[in-house]
Amino acid sequence: MWEQTEMDLVESEVVVVGGGYAGLAAALRLHDAGVDFTLVEAADRVGGRVLTEIRADGVTLDHGGQWVGPTQTHLLALADRFGCATFPTWETGKHVEVWHDGGTVPYLGAAPADGPGIAEYTRVSEVLDELARTVDTQQPWRTTRFAEWDAQTAESFFRAQTDDPDARRRLALAVQGLWCAEPYEISLFHVLFYIAAAGGYEQLMETRDCAQDSRFVTGAAGPARAVAGLLGGGVRLGEQAQSIEYDEGGVRVRTASTVFEARRAIVALPPQAVRTIRFTPGLPVSRDGWLSHSPMGRVAKVHAVYDAPFWRAAGLSGVATLYDDGPVGVVFDNSPDDASRGVLVGFVYGDRVTDWSDLDDARRRAAVLESFTTVVGQRAARPLDYTEKIWSRDTFARGGYEAYVTPGGWTGYGRRGWREPTGTVHWAGTETASVWNGYIDGAISSGLRAADEVVSTLSSHAEG
Repeated sequence: MWEQTEMDLVESEVVVVGGGYAGLAAALRLHDAGVDFTLVEAADRVGGRVLTEIRADGVTLDHGGQWVGPTQTHLLALADRFGCATFPTWETGKHVEVWHDGGTVPYLGAAPADGPGIAEYTRVSEVLDELARTVDTQQPWRTTRFAEWDAQTAESFFRAQTDDPDARRRLALAVQGLWCAEPYEISLFHVLFYIAAAGGYEQLMETRDCAQDSRFVTGAAGPARAVAGLLGGGVRLGEQAQSIEYDEGGVRVRTASTVFEARRAIVALPPQAVRTIRFTPGLPVSRDGWLSHSPMGRVAKVHAVYDAPFWRAAGLSGVATLYDDGPVGVVFDNSPDDASRGVLVGFVYGDRVTDWSDLDDARRRAAVLESFTTVVGQRAARPLDYTEKIWSRDTFARGGYEAYVTPGGWTGYGRRGWREPTGTVHWAGTETASVWNGYIDGAISSGLRAADEVVSTLSSHAEG
């Protein structure tokens, strides 16, 4: 019997915990199916790991997930439903590679035709693609070499594949960019699963017709805000779930002031955020083990705003990969669709975040702007505006952009702990997706899946 309380009580058929894209998609599916729901979100906004900010001068910046590609059909459908326009990612002109010796190499196209480690990097990435094609993304544990690959790290695989240090630098930056982790941290099987879930290595890495193809005119949180607007009073902001009690009769989600009672719950939170909630009874060993093997990535996203995208006049795209000792690993031209301002965005990944984030504000800024000047020239040292989002310091996400799986996590806990419902509690979140795992599109499909599970269960109980 649940303990009686003097707290406010809100009753619905389903309570959704988390107002990121996974939770919003679940709530929207329930809304469309005519199922009574309440969505509780700890923050004062929706979007989760997608965070759009309009700066004082009117420039829209995406501090979290921001891109959409043509095969990310769930996100495109949502954007189309709510009239959220997109535009192609800026990439015209020469890209730049910055090497560990300080040299810069401009090039045209998706990748340089030649350079340190290119041949071996290409060969190993093709091996990754070949292995990924054998992965079962619906039931990953049925993959033929599942346990063998999950016992390795990406680092051990790369070292077994090539002795070329420059190729391994390229491969390491790819891991950092995709999972915000280092190759020594992540399960090789998870790398292969993730590649398979995206439809191939190129889909993850490239811009045109791939994952970084387009951006949203009003920012990537535009569709999320539109969904929340439609759902209206069903979305409760500033309600952080502190505990969840569940049994065969239903669930109770407690926040600081309110108890949300329902027949089913959908928890749509990053893995480490789930671990801040007290569950009664405690979570099964399989689910808890999965969460403990799913740390969040380490990433900071840094924007510098200029009066114009001045690098274009010099024939530069503003796109760069950096293998030097600076904090920034990748740079993109993040200017608005009308080019009314010039915006460079830099990504600080993995171990680089750890060292860079310990610096004071002025030294962090100086280090990033030094990277930007290496890419596009000295004018980059004098931005009109500068801002950082260090995701490891985010109160609710606790890292970004997604969780990755450490060796042994899939083997030991994946079959029962990945996304199998825990009694009356169902699980969503991009980490539970079979297609575009780790992306906004994967978050949406995970929410739809969890909502469909709930609707099916409620319907079968009603018929019974």
